[in-house]
Amino acid sequence: MITMGRVTAVAGAGPLFLSVLAVHVVAGLTAVITGALAATAPKRRGRHTRAGTVYYWAITVVFATATAMTALRPARDYYLFLLGALAFTLATAGRDYRRRPNARLWRRWPGHAPHILAMSGSYVVLLTAFYVDNGKNLPLWNRLPTAAYWILPALIAAPLTARSLHHHRRPRQATPCN
Repeated sequence: MITMGRVTAVAGAGPLFLSVLAVHVVAGLTAVITGALAATAPKRRGRHTRAGTVYYWAITVVFATATAMTALRPARDYYLFLLGALAFTLATAGRDYRRRPNARLWRRWPGHAPHILAMSGSYVVLLTAFYVDNGKNLPLWNRLPTAAYWILPALIAAPLTARSLHHHRRPRQATPCN
């Protein structure tokens, strides 16, 4: 980015790219907010499912716009496509599990583990993409090595995901006594 006073221009971007970028930023911000709301809400119908649905559609738009930006500037933005594809795939898998928990693919996983792992993974990839693309322009983050942008979101999320997996595991079934 090139900063000129209060106006910021994106290098090598025309009006079409900037239009797609504007939609991408709004969808990304929506995904970050609704993902956090879904993660912190009680896991039942209501706020969790509403926020999760909005998150899924926001991540879909993030992926679509990342794809469009990659088509417009492939050399600069190819990693946005790859990260967007991964985030969208994980979100779709998490949503699929909640809609079809008895599907053959999911039978071997206990409790809500597939949903939790896929959705939290999608959120981590979303944040990773943001920091990889923007970390060098953010206060404090600009002092970190580039590898930190790739690693820190997952390191921070790992214990939170483990806690959620532990808290929402399937209860053990009682064994019959002889």
